[in-house]
Amino acid sequence: MKLTWLGHACFLLERDGYTILLDPYTGVEGYPPLRAAAHQVFCSHQHFDHNAVDRVEQLPARECPFAVREVPAFHDDQGGAARGENTIRVFSAGGVSAAHLGDLGHQLSAEQVEAIGPVDLVMVPVGGTYTVDAAGAKRVCEALAPRWVVPMHYRHAPYGLPNVGGVEDFLSLWRPEQVRRLEGPSLELPLPEPGVWVPQFV
Repeated sequence: MKLTWLGHACFLLERDGYTILLDPYTGVEGYPPLRAAAHQVFCSHQHFDHNAVDRVEQLPARECPFAVREVPAFHDDQGGAARGENTIRVFSAGGVSAAHLGDLGHQLSAEQVEAIGPVDLVMVPVGGTYTVDAAGAKRVCEALAPRWVVPMHYRHAPYGLPNVGGVEDFLSLWRPEQVRRLEGPSLELPLPEPGVWVPQFV
């Protein structure tokens, strides 16, 4: 499975020539207009920075190599009263599973952890304000216990929502040897070492 960060909370998953796009954005400060093509598009919720499906070229239908599992969650810590619902999705292919947490705004219940199940990689929002903050994201990771963590939904000037935090607060909660900063946006799973992997927007 290949994972490519396209900025914000948007990722491209690839397996055997099949592509899935997660949470396409528009109108996020600093990022250029998103240009992507995919066989399927999934949005964790219906906010402008996660549901810009009109920015995605639809590729011809073909058999999907991914199994997809959905777990309901919320965009806030008030049962959705403030910002609505959020869908967590787990994608599995080739013996590897990756969970995209969307704009998760709360700690996971025991029932949600069980529903998500064992996962190899977690894409977790870390910027706070609209989602869990750095410390909250770390607790979510501890609850899910993945081998690999990829932070998302944070500001890295000039990119990102101006009122969310950067990634450094989250990274500071891990031992330095657990953090690996990539030179590009893509990761090939399985990764050689456990820890936090930080792709770069290019």
